[in-house]
Amino acid sequence: MIRILIADDHPLYREGLTRVLNEMAGLSVVASVSNGVEAVSRGVEFKPDVVLMDVNMPKLGGIEATAQLHKIYPQIAVLMLTISENEHDLFAAIRAGARGYLLKNATSAELIDAIQRVFEKEAILSPGMAAKLLDEFAALSRAAQPDENKNQVSEPESTVLTAREREVLDWVAQGMTNKEIGTQLSLSPHTVKAHVRTILEKLHLHTRAEAAVWASKHSTQNQ
Repeated sequence: MIRILIADDHPLYREGLTRVLNEMAGLSVVASVSNGVEAVSRGVEFKPDVVLMDVNMPKLGGIEATAQLHKIYPQIAVLMLTISENEHDLFAAIRAGARGYLLKNATSAELIDAIQRVFEKEAILSPGMAAKLLDEFAALSRAAQPDENKNQVSEPESTVLTAREREVLDWVAQGMTNKEIGTQLSLSPHTVKAHVRTILEKLHLHTRAEAAVWASKHSTQNQ
């Protein structure tokens, strides 16, 4: 059972979302709050598995509430559920510790899939927001490239990955889950998860999103 806390300042939206999620097998809404202060206090009280967090709320915004919750209980998966397509909100949410960023125009099936994926410690982004994140990381990488080239003369980082790890990374860059990658490569999800963990360690990265950016950058460079 995935235990969920909903934080949104629109009562009708919370009520509707609670009803939809509670009707799904394996999901249970344990608390529903209207602001960031309550999100933190109820998060500490109920210790949910997943928090659906709006960005703009009174008293304390969702991004600030996410940062506080992540500091107290980093194992709680926060999925931002918002109308905001602002890049600043996206980047701030990721820095605060959010595991996903989903727009409110998502279907119920997409939301349920996102909840399950962040619960399994995967990252999830709405397609349009994922593109913005990739563009931002690419811009930062290009800006830093002259200094890197000036101070480094070394073997390309891609050589530290095995052929199998590179295959897994290519599928990660396409947004596929561990299960989907396992199907493509005839591997168990557990084995894929181990490969992803090794890839992140070798490349000194922290999230699948960062790995996707790395893959995109190096694929472009090698063309």
